[in-house]
Amino acid sequence: MKTSGGRRRFGQPPPRFKTLRVFLSLFAFASSSFIVVETITAQTLPLQKVRIAYASSGINYADIFLAKEKGFYREEGLEPQFIQMNSGIAITAGISGELDGQASIGSAIRAIQRSAPMRVVAVTLRRPLYWLVVRPEYRSVKDLKSKVLGISTIGGSQHNRAKAMLAMGGLDPDKDITSMQINDQTMQLQALVSNAVQVIALSPPWVVVARDKFKMNILDSALDKFAGIDSGLAVPLKLLQEKPDQVKKMLRARAKGNRYFLENEREGSEFLARIYSVDAKTALESYRASMPAFTRTGIPTDAEIKEHLANDAQTLKLPEPVHPSKIFDFSLQSDVLRELGIK
Repeated sequence: MKTSGGRRRFGQPPPRFKTLRVFLSLFAFASSSFIVVETITAQTLPLQKVRIAYASSGINYADIFLAKEKGFYREEGLEPQFIQMNSGIAITAGISGELDGQASIGSAIRAIQRSAPMRVVAVTLRRPLYWLVVRPEYRSVKDLKSKVLGISTIGGSQHNRAKAMLAMGGLDPDKDITSMQINDQTMQLQALVSNAVQVIALSPPWVVVARDKFKMNILDSALDKFAGIDSGLAVPLKLLQEKPDQVKKMLRARAKGNRYFLENEREGSEFLARIYSVDAKTALESYRASMPAFTRTGIPTDAEIKEHLANDAQTLKLPEPVHPSKIFDFSLQSDVLRELGIK
């Protein structure tokens, strides 16, 4: 090593190493500056508002509500506005461009079979999450003849599952039961308690609340008896064709929320307790009871789709089931699964 007389001191780099170090320092500074600017720019860009309708409160929509709370929509540059409304009204609003999506896809599927210009792009539930709940004085379905059924939407998923369970119990739901439209499941439960209605089909956590707090009887469950693609995301066909990037961002946020909910029992049940103001025991039971109904990928099997559409064709009195390609488009959801590593 040369000293001041031509030798370098121990540890002193040769000139070419100095040049390299200076270059790397400048490069690191420029890169960090770019990252800072990029982060600030991303944080200051205005979020794009997306309006998504849902029919009623319940665990059915835990994925999108949790995605909002965890900031997954914000990560995609979106600001979601969840609007509770009747499914029929939501379909009309979506077609007219007033909504960007609908989470109550059961009604959307039936509307598409009647030529509504929409597509289902993701599915949250592969089985129906409804339990038939009645007042304490009733012990069987046959006891409900001439009674009143509370439902969110005439002809909606909840209504159809309730009718199917009543039919299995020996009643003709179109002749033996009067249906009353009541917007939300919490309001339906209140109507059951006050005896304004005598039977309702509830989802968790309200079915547990009905049983434990109000001592209502549970007569049946649709979970293991019927096909029931329900909840997820249906979008206007025009939006899907003209703004697929926006739809994909919505799907990414939903997929992140769904994955987090399904993979974290404690956080998932705590979220249910918090958002629906129920105790921890009720939330945990609701979480565990609902798990078999959820899809992890957002894409049901071909058999589940076929069974669902066959039942719909019978309900709608169609000559044959509509082909799935006219109702479902999972191409963007498949891209999201690949990008997020969800299997």
